[in-house]
Amino acid sequence: MPLLFPTQGTLSEAFSTSLPFGRAPSEPQGQQSPSHRAPSDRYLAWSAVDDVKSKAGALSNEAQKELQKASQAAQAKPGKIELYSSKYYAACILGGLLACGTTHTAVTPLDLVKCRRQVDSKMYKGNFEAWGKIGRAEGMRGIFTGWSPTFFGYSVQGAFKYGGYEFFKKFYSDLAGEDMAYRYKTSIYLTASASAEFIADVGLCPFEAVKVRMQTTIPPFATGTFNGLSTIVAKEGTAGLYKGLYPLWARQIPYTMMKFASFETIVEAMYNYMPGQKSDYSKGAQTGVSFAGGYLAGILCAIVSHPADVMVSKLNANRQPGEAFRAAIGRIYKDIGFGGLWNGLAVRIVMIGTLTGLQWMIYDSFKIALGLPSTGGAPPPIKEKILA
Repeated sequence: MPLLFPTQGTLSEAFSTSLPFGRAPSEPQGQQSPSHRAPSDRYLAWSAVDDVKSKAGALSNEAQKELQKASQAAQAKPGKIELYSSKYYAACILGGLLACGTTHTAVTPLDLVKCRRQVDSKMYKGNFEAWGKIGRAEGMRGIFTGWSPTFFGYSVQGAFKYGGYEFFKKFYSDLAGEDMAYRYKTSIYLTASASAEFIADVGLCPFEAVKVRMQTTIPPFATGTFNGLSTIVAKEGTAGLYKGLYPLWARQIPYTMMKFASFETIVEAMYNYMPGQKSDYSKGAQTGVSFAGGYLAGILCAIVSHPADVMVSKLNANRQPGEAFRAAIGRIYKDIGFGGLWNGLAVRIVMIGTLTGLQWMIYDSFKIALGLPSTGGAPPPIKEKILA
């Protein structure tokens, strides 16, 4: 009989209110149940954030790998490029061509309004009004009036400017010697950039003459770059293509001196402020520094060169055939006064700041893709010797 019916103790354990599901499982020896156990659902948000972080990190690593592969593929074609070799200067020339030709062409609508307002400040009250009027009258093609000579001219100028700057910077540094080149590095930057721009402007000037005339005559005097070149030569001879060379030098040489010297100085200051060394930063971070330094340098460039830029536009649009350079300058200045030399400055600051930032970003990205160091930021090893 005792085998058929449960005992009093068994019934008590089975139907006890403190243990609704029967006997509690026994704990393994040496392992104690924690007194407080937090519900796992409270940590779902943290788990999701950690998951997103891990996936983002994985994507970043993959992007870095792909960038490295692309860089290696680009370097494989020309082979390893030695600094200051003929291949190095050829790479700098090509990088400058890409940087300047593409960016100047992209901002043609801004340049169009700027040039027309410099020639006639009452033509438009603002950029949007100008683009609206031009778009309604001539369509999108009219808003990009002058893009062709802009592309050709600034591609030539960019090639000689950037390639020439790298060449003359090395040339003048070697002439000065390591100690003097470091002590007077800003003078080296200024001299090298001025020398490069002097040559680059000779290539730019004919295309600039066509561009300004196309943008300041309504309707444009020519249908394209080469049609414009032949039209000017037919009426004024080859000299007609270079009648704006002196004011172009006056605009571009100070502009480029400020562009390169301030960029090198700003980038070096940025890397000195940031933790670590330049080599510690990724390729993407270095190109970001190049853009920021270039944008700040571009603002200074616009201010320094703007009066000469106004005069270039006026000379190409209003200089009379056979009129002497000084006489033309005097006549134009008498008409517009000192204030007129600053017409369109706000537009040009936006344009040149963006333009210069993008140029440095493209140029340094191209150099980095070929395995070359980006411009600026790394002080030469001689610094320790000088300070010792």
